[in-house]
Amino acid sequence: MSGGHIAQDWEPVVIRKKAPTSAARKDEKAVNAARRAGAEIETVRKAAAGSNKAASSSTSLNTRKLDEETENLTHEKVPSELKKAIMQGRTDKKLTQAQLAQMINEKPQIIQEYESGKAIPNQQIITKLERALGVKLRGKK
Repeated sequence: MSGGHIAQDWEPVVIRKKAPTSAARKDEKAVNAARRAGAEIETVRKAAAGSNKAASSSTSLNTRKLDEETENLTHEKVPSELKKAIMQGRTDKKLTQAQLAQMINEKPQIIQEYESGKAIPNQQIITKLERALGVKLRGKK
């Protein structure tokens, strides 16, 4: 610093606004500004936009089939032989429903549903039960 003035050679920094996002381009103010500037404005109507036509149009095939079906259809339930076999196998091994459920990595509620006959039979769960209890639960029909 010997007597002279200190020169600063800063580069000019240009700060630019980033281009408007698609949401901003659709903004009313932006559109009006563009109109004033004489820019071209493109309007595109999305197919069925804002109308819930797809969801409410005609009844789908499945609902029509269900409506036309006169039979009373229900899920397949656990047969009573299977319920008894599970209970028998569990009591022979002196297990609670919760312990059995833990052995096959399922919720106690599932064992309860199988034993009460409310569950919809699942072959994977039945296989796990067969392994855990050492009892054959299928194939005696």
